[in-house]
Amino acid sequence: MIDFGDFYRLIAKSPLSHWLETLPSQLASWQKESLHGQFKQWINAVEYMPQVSPERLDLLHSVTAQAASGALSEGQIQGITTHLRALMPWRKGPFHLYGIHIDTEWRSDWKWQRVAPHLSSLVGRTVLDVGCGSGYHMWRMVGAGAHLAVGIDPTQLFLCQFEAVRKLLGGDQRAHLLPLGIEQLPALGAFDTVFSMGVLYHRRSPLDHLYQLKSQLVSGGELVLETLVVHGDAQTVLLPGERYAQMRNVYFIPSTEALVRWLEKCGFVDVRVVDICPTTVDEQRRTEWMTSESLADFLDPRDETKTCEGYPAPVRAVLIAKRP
Repeated sequence: MIDFGDFYRLIAKSPLSHWLETLPSQLASWQKESLHGQFKQWINAVEYMPQVSPERLDLLHSVTAQAASGALSEGQIQGITTHLRALMPWRKGPFHLYGIHIDTEWRSDWKWQRVAPHLSSLVGRTVLDVGCGSGYHMWRMVGAGAHLAVGIDPTQLFLCQFEAVRKLLGGDQRAHLLPLGIEQLPALGAFDTVFSMGVLYHRRSPLDHLYQLKSQLVSGGELVLETLVVHGDAQTVLLPGERYAQMRNVYFIPSTEALVRWLEKCGFVDVRVVDICPTTVDEQRRTEWMTSESLADFLDPRDETKTCEGYPAPVRAVLIAKRP
């Protein structure tokens, strides 16, 4: 099983200490009641994964770990590969671990390249990554100098992927993933930066999500919001039918102008749109580490500017805002 004791000890003497009033019981309930049918298989892959101390670790430009020459045998590399493949599909990455290239569905490094230039310095900051997936971006946040990166994502496969990567990064304690949704967090008011990337359009109540994000920030803290947008004015919001690009749980896709207004309505200040970028089939695609359908299968084969349902094809915007 996953042991969260290191995280509890880490936050016990920090501004997050009051989280310990609720978090251990939440995670204890999760351990007992909410396990996926394949969780035992996934956790075995994590437990059998060796903890390796890399000779070279690069989290600033990528997530890359290298061992000293001859430190890992060919058989050990093959074993690590087998355990990593047991944790497929890999959606967020890529990871470069001891010569193993996990070519994930998403080129999350491209998203980070679009986001990172617009951030306040992460050096020494405590950051929260909501809907963090496998934790790829948390490692990049640590590489950018974050003191502590906390990710939340209820998908148990992502937790196991994160813990497997952590073992291959030498057991690094600067990032932690908790199997929770944002609605399970109390108003902590303790994070210097909060990231919500690829989450807002999955929320039935987007303004409630923005208020939840705001409640996690310190006064003067920074929100980094990345989400789907459509072209239009401040009144334009797309409400898809049953599916959008084959995704069932897509509720509201606003224009960037509407999104700015939403953030201001929720009390954020200094709201800026810093990037708008169409999602391409080079950024999200099928790979040998994610072999099911991907973006190319979700677009109109006769018109790639539209989804297979006839909606505008995915375009993503990055907005930066502050809590007063």
